[in-house]
Amino acid sequence: MTTYTLQASREWWSQRWLDLLDSYRFKKRLERARIYSRQGNVLSIEFKGAKVLARVQGSEEEPYKVSLSLDPFSDEQWGYVIETMSQKAVFAAKLLAGEMPQNIEEVFTTNGLSLFPFTLSDVHSKCSCPDKANPCKHVGAVYYQLGDRFSEDPFVLFQLRGRNQEKIIRDLRQLRNAKIETKITAASEPQQQVTRTQSNIKLDSCWQYHEPLESSLVVIAPSTSETVLDVLGAVPLVKDEESSTDLNSSDVVMKYLATLYKEVGQKAMLAAMNVGS
Repeated sequence: MTTYTLQASREWWSQRWLDLLDSYRFKKRLERARIYSRQGNVLSIEFKGAKVLARVQGSEEEPYKVSLSLDPFSDEQWGYVIETMSQKAVFAAKLLAGEMPQNIEEVFTTNGLSLFPFTLSDVHSKCSCPDKANPCKHVGAVYYQLGDRFSEDPFVLFQLRGRNQEKIIRDLRQLRNAKIETKITAASEPQQQVTRTQSNIKLDSCWQYHEPLESSLVVIAPSTSETVLDVLGAVPLVKDEESSTDLNSSDVVMKYLATLYKEVGQKAMLAAMNVGS
């Protein structure tokens, strides 16, 4: 396989890790490190907390001991990172599926952190071989092996920063469940309030009022609508020509009936309100 084909087959986060090592200026040393990695000279790799411990077979009979680590994040820093992750379901979904979210770095940079090391000097490594150069070919071989581990399990990269898969997933689930419960509680509170209010209403007696109204509060406003007298019109009585007044008999009767109609209407309203009975 060509170098391009190998790069295309790797996950982006694994390639990002290997690109850092490929920027190392001593290319011959890197080539020997690749050969060690491919030929199986890396006998074992294990994690001890956030540190990688490995055994690499070199030219000597006894394998060399290699250690590699990054600066781990504190519990407080991881708390901010997990909180930011929990705000988007896509992060938890992809990580649970064994994938690294494409914009995962934004979660760390938002909190003033960097998931990937900037330079090789950010990677702390040691080897028991006599080579004084760092990274030596044994450290480089472990570095390449870790790139393959990242492709298989993106949580290995998180573990180098001090947090394993189990802890990350548990914290993510707890935060997301807490937020879901909060939303459900907030949505149910108005419904509960309406239910309590409605339980105090007695529909059978809603429109009944058995106490008399205070008479001083009763105001009888004159009606502005058309009355029966307006509909009937003037009473057709014979005009009294001998009367010395300006009003004829019909006008006198109509005025009397209007006064009587108004008085009867007011008494009817008072009776309906149960006032003065």
